[in-house]
Amino acid sequence: MSSGKVVGMILAGGKGTRLKSLTKKLAKPAVFFGGKYRIIDFPLSNCANSGIDTVGVLTQYESVALNTYISNGSNWGIDGNKSVTTNLPPRQTEEGANWYMGTADAIYHNIDFLDRSNADYVLILSGDHIYKMDYSKLLEFHKEKKSNLTVACLNVTLEEAKRFGIMKADEKGQIVSFAEKPNKPESTLASMGIYIFDYKTLRSELIKDHKNTKSSHDFGKDIIPQMLDEKKSVYAYPFSGYWKDVGTIDSLWEANMDLLDDNVSLDIYDNEFKILSADTRSTPQYIGPKAQVRDSIVNQGAIILGNVSHSIIFNEVTIEKGALVEDSVIMPNTIIKSGSHIRKAIVGPQLVIADNHVVKKSSDKVLLVNN
Repeated sequence: MSSGKVVGMILAGGKGTRLKSLTKKLAKPAVFFGGKYRIIDFPLSNCANSGIDTVGVLTQYESVALNTYISNGSNWGIDGNKSVTTNLPPRQTEEGANWYMGTADAIYHNIDFLDRSNADYVLILSGDHIYKMDYSKLLEFHKEKKSNLTVACLNVTLEEAKRFGIMKADEKGQIVSFAEKPNKPESTLASMGIYIFDYKTLRSELIKDHKNTKSSHDFGKDIIPQMLDEKKSVYAYPFSGYWKDVGTIDSLWEANMDLLDDNVSLDIYDNEFKILSADTRSTPQYIGPKAQVRDSIVNQGAIILGNVSHSIIFNEVTIEKGALVEDSVIMPNTIIKSGSHIRKAIVGPQLVIADNHVVKKSSDKVLLVNN
């Protein structure tokens, strides 16, 4: 990472209600993905690969499993004498004990952590997106533009634009307007929820926002418009790689299937920019003598005795003889019993799919099977 202390702050407290029962007892960033990962592995690995050695993870909803998983950051190499990963749940303060009230409020309540970290720049990330990004390039852009705030962005379709913070930028990349989830988007340039601030500016803006009783204390709804009104220097950083918000069952399934698509730019086999994860301490995978496995990711610890096609199979999954799994995601420690047929589904962890059970629909709808 370029000169200047950068502290990463990962917002990982969302409920993820659109993922239905997958997040009933689990924070969205802790949801399983891609055969061996959890969603939070992506922003944490991006930080590690970008040379960011101080990271705060702001947890809230059903945070126990996520906090345990992250631990001290050793799985991503962000631990030790010169690096640190810190879990930052809501806590009792002089103002009382409250949930984080918004994305900006969450950062505001951790100003003391940022002060102690001697931050020059603060990189704010979402904990629930799938992508690879070298944040050092974002910082270089930010410094080159002498920006107070830089927002990573990508182009989306006009229909998709209604779900994002949408900005308009001039020919130099300076943002001239910003609207959060507009009904009638005037642009298709969408915020990725990735922000880099110089810390003095961020600190000042957070304190002003906290004092504003009419604010919802959100970066997209409040902080960015506030900075534009003040004529602060705010730039859009264009990103052209793979990025996906896996906020629904359909999008989570699609992102998993993208790993099997040679035309998709998300490369999890790149040793130069590796996505790191916890070691499950599994036994080797086993593919039986009559099993058929085609176009699939099968993690260690899996036992495949039946047929698997175009699917993602996690660790400690068993596919028994005579079972067929197609176009599906099977999460850890699940058993698919003999004669079962699973098609275009996400099957949650630690389940047993009974003998001869059929999980498929004639329509193209993705099915979720979970407790």
